[in-house]
Formats: sequence, C-alpha cells, structure tokens
Amino acid sequence: MPPPQFERAVEQGTRSADGTPGPNYWQNRADYTIEATLDPSDNTLSASGTIRYTNASPNALPYLVLKLRQNVHKEGVPRNRFVEITGGLALRDLAVDGQPVEEVTEGLPEPGQYRIDGTVLTLALADTLETGETATLSMGWRYRIPNAEGAFRQGTDGEVYYVAYWYPQVAVYDDVYGWHTDQYLGLGEHYMGFGDYEVEITAPEGFLVWSTGRLDNPEAVLAPETLARLDRAYGTDEVVSVVSAGQRAPGRSTADSPDDRLTWRFVAENVRDVAFGASDRYVWDATHAGVDQDGDGDDEAVLINALYRPDAAAWGRAAEFGRFSVEHLSEMFFPYPYPHMTAVEGLIGGGMEYPMMTLIGGTRNDQSLFGVTYHEISHMWFPMIVGSNEKAYTWMDEGLTSYNTNVGLTDFFDGSSADRPEVDGWARNRQYHYYIAGTGYAVEPMRHNDLYPLGGGTPQVDPVQNASRGVASYSTPAVLLRAIEGIYGTDRFLDAYREYAQRWAFKHPYPWDLFNTFEDVLGEDLDWLWTPTLFESWTVDLAVAEVEEAPGDVRVQVVDEGLAPMPAPVTVTYADGRTETQTVPVQTWLGGAREASLTFPAGDAVRVEVDAADVLIDVDRTNNVWTDPSSEGGVNSSN
Repeated sequence: MPPPQFERAVEQGTRSADGTPGPNYWQNRADYTIEATLDPSDNTLSASGTIRYTNASPNALPYLVLKLRQNVHKEGVPRNRFVEITGGLALRDLAVDGQPVEEVTEGLPEPGQYRIDGTVLTLALADTLETGETATLSMGWRYRIPNAEGAFRQGTDGEVYYVAYWYPQVAVYDDVYGWHTDQYLGLGEHYMGFGDYEVEITAPEGFLVWSTGRLDNPEAVLAPETLARLDRAYGTDEVVSVVSAGQRAPGRSTADSPDDRLTWRFVAENVRDVAFGASDRYVWDATHAGVDQDGDGDDEAVLINALYRPDAAAWGRAAEFGRFSVEHLSEMFFPYPYPHMTAVEGLIGGGMEYPMMTLIGGTRNDQSLFGVTYHEISHMWFPMIVGSNEKAYTWMDEGLTSYNTNVGLTDFFDGSSADRPEVDGWARNRQYHYYIAGTGYAVEPMRHNDLYPLGGGTPQVDPVQNASRGVASYSTPAVLLRAIEGIYGTDRFLDAYREYAQRWAFKHPYPWDLFNTFEDVLGEDLDWLWTPTLFESWTVDLAVAEVEEAPGDVRVQVVDEGLAPMPAPVTVTYADGRTETQTVPVQTWLGGAREASLTFPAGDAVRVEVDAADVLIDVDRTNNVWTDPSSEGGVNSSN
C-alpha cells in the first residue's frame, strides 16, 4: 500500500496508477553559475555564484531550503560517521534578487532572514515565490577541503583533490512530500534536482582538471600537444595517452600561465550535481564510446577519460572499461546523453558517482576495476538521470546498478580472449544476499539510508557489522530483479526495465512508480513479489519433498519452506537425457498451500530439481535437488 502522500499525488494527476508520470507532473528547477578557486597551498576552496530558482509547482513558496553538505564537517553538527572537523562551509553575502538576507541563529527566520541548522539552510523569502516565478540567489562561500582519511566521497590526500558537495544546493521540492529537509549525516547519499550549470574552476597550472560538463575552453587550459592527442582520441578505437608521466608539467600538459593559474570552464545541461577532480600527479588516457545520442542511426563520439597516478594498478585499462560500460548501458536502456564520462583515481576505498564523473580508489586488479567502473557508470542512468531519492530509497539506485553490474561483468568477461576470462556475474559467492538472508541479521531494503545498523566489516566475516545496509541496498534488489527476469524471460523483463528508465528519465520516481511500471508492462499484480523481499526480509526456500515413479507417470511433491512466495519451476531429467519442466504457480502458495504435487510423463527419472537455473533467490539449495538413490552418487536431498 503506497503512503497517503503518494496516493494524493495520483489523485492530483502528478503520478499515475500505471507508473507513468501524470498529466499534471511538474518539477522545480535550479540553474547555477559558479566561480571557484582551488588553492592547494592551504587546501581551500573559495567560490561565489548565483542560483536561479524557478517555481513550477502549483504552490506558492514562502521559503526556500538549501543544502550545505560541507557542514557535516562542522563542530556540533549531527553525523553518523567519523569525519574531520574543518569548520564546515563559511557562507557570506547571501542575497535574493539583489536584496541582502540576514542570518539568525535562534527561532524561525522571518521574511528576509535565513537560519542554518546543521547541513540545512532555511530561507524565508521577503516576497512569496508564486507559481511560474523565478528568484535569483547570490552568495559567496569558502571551506577547507578535508583530508581523505577524514572525509567521505571527496577530499584530498595531498596529491589528488576531489571536490564534491561543495556549493549551496537548493533542496528538492516535489509533488509527493514537498520540501526534502533531511540532514546530511555523512553515510546516506542524496536526493537532488535537475538544472544547468556554468562553472569556472581556477587551479594551479600543471593541474589536470575534469568536471561534470563540457570543457568549454580547452584551448585556454591545455597545451597544443595535449589538445592534438585529445582530438585523436575522438577518432580512434585505441586508448590514447593524452598526458604521460613525463609530460606532467605546465607548457607540456596544460597551458603555461603568466600568473601560474588557469581557469577551466565547464558547462553542463540538465544534470543534478557538479563535482570535479584535480591533480598535477595524474596521467591521462582517453578514448571514445560510440553512442547514437541523436537517434538518427549514427553514433556520436562520447569522450572517455581516465585520470590516475602511474602506479595505480590496472588503471591502464580504465578507459577501455569506461568505453565498454557506456556503450553496453546505452544499449540496455537509452543512449548516454552527455559529452564525456570520466573516471579519476584516488582517495576512497571503493567508488562514488557524480554526473559524468566517478571517483574510484583502492587496490584493484582488472576484474575489480572493471566491476566498480561499470557500477559507477551505471549510476549515470540510476540516479543521475532517473532521479530517485537515494537517501530514502537507496535500493532504487544501488540495487538496480548492482543488477546491471552483474550483467556487465558476465558480458565483458565472456572468455573471448586472455584478457577477458570467463566470469559469471551471478555466481552465488558474489551475491551477498545469501550470506545473511534468513539469519536474523538482514533488514528490509525499504528503509531510510540513515536508519541502517552501523559498523564495519564484511558479510563473510561478521554478518552483524555493516552488512545489512549493503545487502539490503545492493544485493537483495539485484537478485530480486534477476528473479523477475527468470520468471518472465529476459525480453519481457527488459521491456519493463527499459520502460521504467525511459518514463522517468530526468524526473523523480518513487518506488511505487517502479512497481506500477513493471506491473503495467508485465500485465500482472506483483505485490506478492515486492512485499516479502523489499518491505520485509522474508526468504524463499523451495524444496523437493518426494519423488514417486508410478507405472504411468512420475509424481513430484514440492514444499514451500520459506515465507516469501515464488513460482516453483521443477525440471525432471530422465535416464535417456530427456527433460521435462513444469511450474507450481505462485497462486498455489498465495492460496495458503505449503505443498504441491506435479505429475510428469512416465520414465526413468534420475534427477529432479527446483529452480534449475538458480534465479529465484532460494536461500537453501541443498534441498532443491533429488537424484535417484539407486544411481551412482544419487542423493535424495529431502532426507
């Protein structure tokens, strides 16, 4: 049952019961212009900018809400992880339509005032923003970039700078809940609106800088030889070394500036965020992906960048992995719409996504670097384009991208060459769901990200410590999607999956939009599928209870020993090699039965197996198979 806020949105026509955006769907919009200076001498970021906010909602807005996420590093601010205290973001000169706004520290702000509470700024407008009106905010700010050891998803290690969550951003105001005022506590991610960005980043000469958006002034910041090699990357399928280790210097990698600084200009359209990486220690590889962005049958060249320190293991293949990921995902869903996809190395143990950018750290081999690269690039579709609320419904981006990654791993590592040895992305030892499902430690995926148990460790070592969030958000939704694919077939499943992605591209879906779209395309009510696995932590456990060979048939007794109902495909293999498959429909279990009988053609049955394809999230495979006890090695798994 959807919450009343969602049902009200359906009644008001902003959402639809079939999963499509309603005829009255709307989104507010914030467009940003930012000028920033990165100063490595004291690890500071200084900036100023404007935000042009347009109210497309049917509601008059007496106040605006902004997120100041760097304040997670401020003294006294609530957080759910250890971070370095930097003082947070120092805001100055906030004005609305040219009129200064006064900060207050107690009570509710009056019109023309604002108050900062942790990472949330509430601004009471002097004049209510009516439907269709636009307000322009201007401000300056500064903060110290945290050390990587005391940061999360951003920071510096003294060589590499990754700058994220670095500017005041207007919170999402949507048709279901209105303003989303959640504090940023450090662990959970974000819900962000779409807008256009014009960003200028000033950094020391010799620093390679890449950001969300199109590099708008390459001739002003790159050396002529670098430009020539970059241009070559657009026209060859090879990976081009744009800047090698010996070329990392002003005048060789970047332009040579009289004042020792260069300003990089990036322009991004219809993105939800901007982040950038910068370092004078990076080498730079590039190639391109062929993507039919215009839908005219001809591929456009999407620039693929990899920036990394030369001793970073496996990164020599990062551009190759990025190209495959963009092309593969473009075919799976819809064409990648942006001018580049850039992976930068360093700082963190895993990977983190931003529009057109991903930050990847840790010690990697080829398979590991491919997996995290594909996963982070998959986030360009979910949630960078299909803009779900990661904070409240983390599984809607992490679970979907985990499914995609398993497909990508299997398709890339297909055994076609020595550098692409065969890998089964769906192997059970890769699916953490099976490590804690049914142990009492698992929690439901439909849980707010800030409310998961905290801790460290891995599911294999300690199922209590931190495993529940990862399993619920990543693995469980991925294997659930795999089960839908197994039940309905790959073609029908992909029809529903693509329809969801295309319907909600550059919009803000809720879980019920996904559920309703799948049910609309597949033509069935799937509450029996969503509820046990996403709203609960119930498990599937189907078993072969008994096999009886009679003169005229073979009778198989199947038992449902779990709480989560699932259709039970049963395959009988005969001594002559024949196979027969029948399915116990899910309606049998929904009707209250715990056992079901199937009758197969007569013959010498040597093996009976429930879910032979291993796609139905069955937590106990030891009772899925019966083999003829009289045959060599035969075992009745129900004993």
